Amino acid sequence: MRIVVTGSLAFDYIMDFPGYFRDHMLMEKAHMLSVSFLVDSMRKMRGGVAGNIAYNLALLGERPLIVGTAGHDFSDYRAWLEQQGVDTRGIAVLAHEFTSSCFINTDRANNQIVAFYAGAMSHDHKRSLVDQGLTGNDLVLISPTSPEAIERFAVECQQLGVPYIFDPGKQAPRLEAEHIALGLQGARVLVGNDYEFGMMARKLDIAEAELIAATPLTVVTRGDQGSLIYTEGRLAAVIPTAPVAEVKDPTGAGDAYLAGLAFGIARDLPLEITGRVAALAAAYAIEERGCQEHSYSRGEFAARYRSAFGHELPAEALAGASVV
Repeated sequence: MRIVVTGSLAFDYIMDFPGYFRDHMLMEKAHMLSVSFLVDSMRKMRGGVAGNIAYNLALLGERPLIVGTAGHDFSDYRAWLEQQGVDTRGIAVLAHEFTSSCFINTDRANNQIVAFYAGAMSHDHKRSLVDQGLTGNDLVLISPTSPEAIERFAVECQQLGVPYIFDPGKQAPRLEAEHIALGLQGARVLVGNDYEFGMMARKLDIAEAELIAATPLTVVTRGDQGSLIYTEGRLAAVIPTAPVAEVKDPTGAGDAYLAGLAFGIARDLPLEITGRVAALAAAYAIEERGCQEHSYSRGEFAARYRSAFGHELPAEALAGASVV
């Protein structure tokens, strides 16, 4: 089974402001706001949902294929992904665009001012899964990118008969009801956090229980409360979080969780095991600043899994990596 990942590719520019934003804002002058913040540090880090998911899948032993769009500044990022074992042949590079970029400035109270430039991602809807040679034995992850691209990938999977995981994520508030309904039609798995499920249910004007029952397999993540896995609308597994040595940065934890989930589904692991693999993958991401700064060998992952959950990973989870 090949795992194909769609979604955003981006650079994250992380800046730290040593003071408090509130001390530099006059709310009575908010109608003509003009402020500048001198930051102490800035880090450029690899990110984007598709890049993060693919990186974590590679750590787990898969060779995922990314289908997406990047800009002329993507060469080093591409080389990094390929070194980790990610297939980048499905990434189109646009010479006239920058790779999507997220600029995040955080003050001492952890307030953030964020600017996101879509760049090449705005062309994701021009990419296609049709020429990737996919079959019903493969698995596609449809994760956050432009609404047009999400819709196109869902329709193509339905036409090709390819099972897919539908994870609109942070794009859920932006998607129209018809886009969500279309994505649900052929999805094998629906994934989201409890807030996103509430948002999608409200847009569809249905109860959350009805939304949960809309796909054969549904996963609701709940942060530090773990996650719930449903089959045909019935609770099938309650998944705990994995112990974390130190919470340094929760950014990217959801992407790592989704990678673990796809890994377990692709290898037909029991749901209780699949959920725990996902939880442990997320724990590694939380322990480092940045979405692709953590690493582990498969032996280390298996040992930590045993320590965290009290039983061994099954042999199917330790078999050789998939080949594209």
